[in-house]
Amino acid sequence: MTLNKLRINANEKGFTLIELMIVIAIIGILAAIAIPNFIAYRNKAYCSAAESDANSIGAALADYFAIPNHTDLPTLTDLGIALSGDNTGGIGGNPNSTITITVQDQSGRCPDNYMTAKPYDSTNEIDGWNSANNTYYKYVK
Repeated sequence: MTLNKLRINANEKGFTLIELMIVIAIIGILAAIAIPNFIAYRNKAYCSAAESDANSIGAALADYFAIPNHTDLPTLTDLGIALSGDNTGGIGGNPNSTITITVQDQSGRCPDNYMTAKPYDSTNEIDGWNSANNTYYKYVK
């Protein structure tokens, strides 16, 4: 009797090949879904970085013009602004009407569908993206 018990116990240990293949297939399906989503979220972070840089420049401009003798447009160096990553930026326009802040995503990884969903409008001075040159425009009045 003990010999039969040993054989039964020996057959009950471990997983079958089919069970292992099913687990591996499930993991593969989950990875196939998760990896592209992760890449898309990571790329959108580059868009957010450019938008955040533009907002930082806008806040620094508000502080700059709070001092009465500051009447001319400053440069980014004057404001002490360091942009994230390799982003480049600029300040243009007229301090007495509308100032245009531009930040260009130098990584080129901001997705086109994100930029085209939020386009800028220079006529109506609406903040947004120009997907042709990966540039975010922010208007400060």
